[in-house]
Amino acid sequence: MSDTTHDGGVALGAPPSADKGLGAAQLAAKYGLTVSGARPGLLAYLRQLWGRRHFILAFSRAKLTAQYSQAKLGQLWQVVTPLLNAAVYYLIFGLILGTREGIPHDVFVPFLVTGVFVFTFTQSSVMAGVRSISGNLGLVRALHFPRASLPISFSLQQLQQLLFSMIVLVAVAIIFGSYPSPSWLLVIPALILQFFFNTGLALVMARLGSKTPDLAQLMPFITRTWMYASGVMFSIPVMLKDKPAWIADVLQYNPAAIYMDLVRFALIDGYGSENLPDHVWAAGLAWAVLLAVVGFVYFWKAEERYGRG
Repeated sequence: MSDTTHDGGVALGAPPSADKGLGAAQLAAKYGLTVSGARPGLLAYLRQLWGRRHFILAFSRAKLTAQYSQAKLGQLWQVVTPLLNAAVYYLIFGLILGTREGIPHDVFVPFLVTGVFVFTFTQSSVMAGVRSISGNLGLVRALHFPRASLPISFSLQQLQQLLFSMIVLVAVAIIFGSYPSPSWLLVIPALILQFFFNTGLALVMARLGSKTPDLAQLMPFITRTWMYASGVMFSIPVMLKDKPAWIADVLQYNPAAIYMDLVRFALIDGYGSENLPDHVWAAGLAWAVLLAVVGFVYFWKAEERYGRG
């Protein structure tokens, strides 16, 4: 190219760039570059998470230790808090409102304590998931790692907390006449299924909470309503025996009720299979797989947007 200067001379212009007209993706491909913070493929993302497994475990342990570090009783609050909740529910619902109808006294107390402990596992995982991204923006913006590590780590923290509480739950079951038996081993698959369900739900809530931090203020009301509808402090079939059957079916097949029933059936001698809905293990497995898969994919879809202003 040439151009005429003001004095009549001819000036040579720069030749057109070989990159002219190329988009950002084409330029990156041409020079072997990748977009910073781009979302990896699903399988690559899974491999990244597996590579960060030690971080996930260490982070969950650190959070668990720090949770009660300022309290004099320290880690004992992991057990004391749900026990106090169970005592309050027993006073209000068991004694005053009579929700133990149809449940023998020696069954109702472990029934109630199991419900409180198991539901708290899900409730705490949901609440931690909502804040997992929005409450750790400094970490998200400073370091490059798969963001799903955070909600998964918080769910793992709640599982560890539940395992501490299981010591008390076992003691309560024994005190009220339910002694160790092979059925107690069913607690293991029940809690594994619940952990996968909780993790999937935490991943969903983490993405929603990253865009709408105010969701953390709304979730306590939602989880409290969920608790009252899940039979934590009463038997759903007994309390709804005069209502249309479909209402009891809907409440019994909600995942929180399913996982509580599975643990109750495993631990409590007087809580037999007649108290469980049909195909309860299949339902528990279906909820776990559905939420784990859907939650993981839903969270991964927004991977490159977490921590952006």
